[in-house]
Parts: sequence; structure tokens; C-alpha cells
Amino acid sequence: MSIQGRRERERAEREKLIITVARELAESEGWDAVTTRRLAAEIDYSQPVLYSHFKGKVAIMAAVAVEGCAELAGALREARNASSEPAGALADVAAAYTDFAERRPALYDAMFTRAVDLPFATPEAPPALQEAFGELRETVRPFAGGDDVDVLTETFWSGLHGLLTLMRDGRMHREHHDLRMAVLLRRFAA
Repeated sequence: MSIQGRRERERAEREKLIITVARELAESEGWDAVTTRRLAAEIDYSQPVLYSHFKGKVAIMAAVAVEGCAELAGALREARNASSEPAGALADVAAAYTDFAERRPALYDAMFTRAVDLPFATPEAPPALQEAFGELRETVRPFAGGDDVDVLTETFWSGLHGLLTLMRDGRMHREHHDLRMAVLLRRFAA
């Protein structure tokens, strides 16, 4: 391996380590605990080394969000492909989305609630973001009829996100989650 190749590999490994440690720290202590100073101490690199990879915390959260979207896309694809019936796929995808958000709350926050510098809903969006949205789009496509499938997808996604966020923030009682989800799915697939 050339010196240049080795340097590129080491740089990629450092970036992956920074992202991994940021995710672990956020999941255990919340995003407020993730600072460049804290990350530098956790991974035993200087802050200038961190800044040579990322402009700051927001850029690190954006990298975490992209990684999370790739993981979410995989989970949604698996759920969508598990059912041969459109209504079953819709329910399976909604359950997979909910499970993902509840098992990884800090990751979900980086993806969809924290301010990150990512071009969502544009052709310039990173492939992982487009892929996650694409899995939702393919799930709702059978229900689109004459409606714009992207608008319908955004509506379904916002319903899932809103229910999860309101429940997680204590604005809705958790014991009614299954009932609310059944109503959303029934109304959506009607």
C-alpha cells in the first residue's frame, strides 16, 4: 500500500472513530455532553485533529445523521420486503421506524430533530438520506392512487415522526401508542 493510501485509510479510520464515540456518548449522556473537547479527550486526539476532520459538533452530528439514515434505510427495506401485501408492509415499516427511533433516541435526534447542515428533500441530499426516504416512498406507493407519491410519503413520515416525538416528550401517553398507530395506518391505507 502506498503512503498516500495508508494516510487515507488512517484518516477514514479516525473519522469513523470520532463518529462512533460521538454516537456512544450521545446515547449514554445526550447530545449536550458531546463537545469537541470531550470527544478529543475520549479518543485521545487533540482538538485540532478533530477539527481537521469536522468543522465542529454540528458537522459531527451531520455525519452521525447520514450514518443513521443508512441504518434506517436498511431496517425499513427489510421490513418492507417482509410482507407481500401493501397494508402489511405499511404496518411493518411503521413498526420498524418506531422501533428504530425508540432504540436509538440520540441517533434519531441527530437525524430528525437537531439542527444539522444537511440538504434534506433536495437532489443534493446524501445518498443515505435519499435511500431512507426512498424506502418510505416505496412502502406508500401502492396507496398513492392519483396523489403525488412524494407528498404522500412526507405525510406518512410526518405522522410517524409526530406521534413518536409527542409520545417521547410526554405530550401523549405511551399506553395508547398501538391504538394511535392503528388509526394512522387504517386512515392512511383507506
